[in-house]
Amino acid sequence: MLKGLFSKFKRNEEEKEINNSEELQDIKEKTEEIEEQSVEQKSEEIIDMEQEAVDMVSDTKEEVTTSKLGLFEKLKMGLSKTRNGIVDKVDSVLKAYKKVDEELFEELEEVLITSDAGVNTTMEIIDRLRTESKKRKITESAELRELIKEILIDILTLEESNELNVSNSPSVILVVGVNGVGKTTSIGKIAHRMKGQGKKVILAAGDTFRAAAIDQLEIWSNRVGVDIVKHQEGADTAAVIFDAIQSAKSKNTDILICDTAGRLHNKKNLMNELGKVSKVLEREFNEANKETLLVLDATTGQNAIQQAKVFKEVTNINGVVLTKLDGTAKGGVVLSIANELNIPVKLIGVGEGMEDLQIFNPNDFVNALFGE
Repeated sequence: MLKGLFSKFKRNEEEKEINNSEELQDIKEKTEEIEEQSVEQKSEEIIDMEQEAVDMVSDTKEEVTTSKLGLFEKLKMGLSKTRNGIVDKVDSVLKAYKKVDEELFEELEEVLITSDAGVNTTMEIIDRLRTESKKRKITESAELRELIKEILIDILTLEESNELNVSNSPSVILVVGVNGVGKTTSIGKIAHRMKGQGKKVILAAGDTFRAAAIDQLEIWSNRVGVDIVKHQEGADTAAVIFDAIQSAKSKNTDILICDTAGRLHNKKNLMNELGKVSKVLEREFNEANKETLLVLDATTGQNAIQQAKVFKEVTNINGVVLTKLDGTAKGGVVLSIANELNIPVKLIGVGEGMEDLQIFNPNDFVNALFGE
């Protein structure tokens, strides 16, 4: 399977003159290791690694097609489904009602709720829209468009910065989230971003519970070109983090990014595990800046809010990484996260490419959402 994939990829490489020989070598080495194993050993873990290799090739193709686009244009492209699900419907309502009245507000309320903005957040937006439109004596429905943008930007702008708190060295980013939300991929892309800023990065493979999580993170470390500290599957997460801290100290690392297990079936176990990791970080790396990022899948809508509430109960979340925004029409969940949880969204995924995990900026987000 993979040999055929590499042959196809080589042909594409010649046609598009992609200079990525090091990445190909990394994948080849992983493939050779896999093919040396017996058929019986090719479990789900190996299948996951094969899929990761497929995704890496796909990512590279995506980067080639979008490399000439600016970040804002990528953002607009990535939000196209959400724009269709929210803004296009808002515009339709505004066109259908010439005058500002209660029926118009009810229609807008329905649009926001169905976009997964959440009931509480939707009610706040509509209440503010009523109050401000009266205060500004707005009578034409078309004039509400700019007011809606203004309210959305205000809701998304929290006191805590949307920037990652990694300006000082050393810094630690603890990444949490349930399985399947894109946690491993997000870690790889954050490492890529940090390395691109000239920072020395180490990854800690702390998700020792999920099958293939360690191998997948190792693939990302090889791809990005950063070190990784790992133990065997089933090892104690806190022990992995301890060794990673010692490695980071000895190598004068700028940023240590720690993965954690994504179990949510038992809140007590989750609390105990994250508690142990936090104690190790405080005791062994007290001088480092600490950032805890929660990874959420935008396509799960309000379910993501419930996940966030659980994690918020067991650990101090500094920010959210919202993945797969390009794959959903219900991006209104961004509003719920900021308004109901009071947690800043710090990174958003708007595509498959390495550069498509972007720093969240409320103004840019709303302007891109409204296609401006």
